[in-house]
Amino acid sequence: MDITYRPRRLRRSPSLRSMVRENSLRPSDFIYPLFVHEGNQVQPIGAMPGASRWSLDSLIHEVQRAWELGIRCVVLFPKVDESLKTENGEECFNEKGLIPRAIQLLKKEIPQMTIMTDVALDPYSIDGHDGIVSAQGVVLNDETIEFLCRQAVVQAQAGADLIGPSDMMDGRVGAIREALDDEGYEHVGIISYTAKYSSAYYGPFREALDSAPRSETTKPIPKDKSTYQMDPANSREAITEAQLDEQEGADILMVKPGLAYLDIIYRLREESELPIAAYNVSGEYAMVKAAADRGWIDEKSVVLETLMSFKRAGADLILTYHACDAARWLQEK
Repeated sequence: MDITYRPRRLRRSPSLRSMVRENSLRPSDFIYPLFVHEGNQVQPIGAMPGASRWSLDSLIHEVQRAWELGIRCVVLFPKVDESLKTENGEECFNEKGLIPRAIQLLKKEIPQMTIMTDVALDPYSIDGHDGIVSAQGVVLNDETIEFLCRQAVVQAQAGADLIGPSDMMDGRVGAIREALDDEGYEHVGIISYTAKYSSAYYGPFREALDSAPRSETTKPIPKDKSTYQMDPANSREAITEAQLDEQEGADILMVKPGLAYLDIIYRLREESELPIAAYNVSGEYAMVKAAADRGWIDEKSVVLETLMSFKRAGADLILTYHACDAARWLQEK
C-alpha cells in the first residue's frame, strides 16, 4: 500500500511509546482523601471497599505510608459525633475539634506533608446541608459564609496548608481569602471546589460521613443540594464560576466529580492558567472496586487509565481514594 504516514511507527516498542508520550502520572499528582473519626478503631466503610474512617493514632501511620509512596498532599474529612451536630454547625470552628487536632498531630509527626482541609457545614449540621438552612427551608448564602470564614481561620491556625471550600456558596472564596489575610495567614492557599456538580456520584462519601440531607426535622429541608451545587446539564456556567474564583483569590480550581466531567476539566484548562484539580469521587471509586471484586475488570489497569484520563483532560492534580494503590503500581512499573 502507498501510505506516506504511518502513526504505528511510533507505537512499535515500549521505548518509542515512552519517548512520545504526551502525559504522565506521578504519585505527587495525587491528593489522598482521608476520613477521620473520634474512635480508637479503624472502621472500614462498607460502600467504599479499601477505604476506612481513621482514628487519630492510625491516621499518622496511614499518612506516613502515603508519604513513603510519594504522595505529597492529603485532605481530611471528619465523621462528626451526632451529639455535636447543630442546625448552624458551630462545631466546624471549634479550635479543639476533630479536624484542628488532626492537623496539629500530622504537622507534628509528618510536617513535610501538605495538609488540605474541607470547608463546609454538612458534616457538622443536623440538616446535612453545606450551609445554614432557614426555617423556610432555604440554604442561606451570606449567613453561611460567616461560619465558613471562621472555620477556615481555625483550620489555618491549626496548621493547614490548603483550605478547600466545598460548599458552593456565592462569594465564599473572596470572603475566606480576606479572613485568612486579616488573621495573618496570607501563606495559606485556597483550592476551590469551583465546578462542583449536584451529582449522584457522591453517595458512598455521604455514607462515610453521614452527611446526606435529612428530612426528619421540624422544618422543611431541601432533599438535595441543587440550589447551590451546579446543574449537571451546564458547562458554560463552570467558566463563570472559574472566573469568579480567580477574581476572588483562589490558588487552585477544582472540578467535582471528575470522570463524568472530563469536558469541564478541559474547558477550565483552556480558560485558566491556574492549576486545575479533578476529584475522582466516591461513586467512581466504588464502581471500580465493585467490578474488580467480581472479576469483571482488571483493577490496576482501569484505575491507572482513569487517572491518566484526568491528566489528558488537563488536570494537574487528582483527588483520589486510589492514591496509595496507584502510587504503588506506578513505582512497580
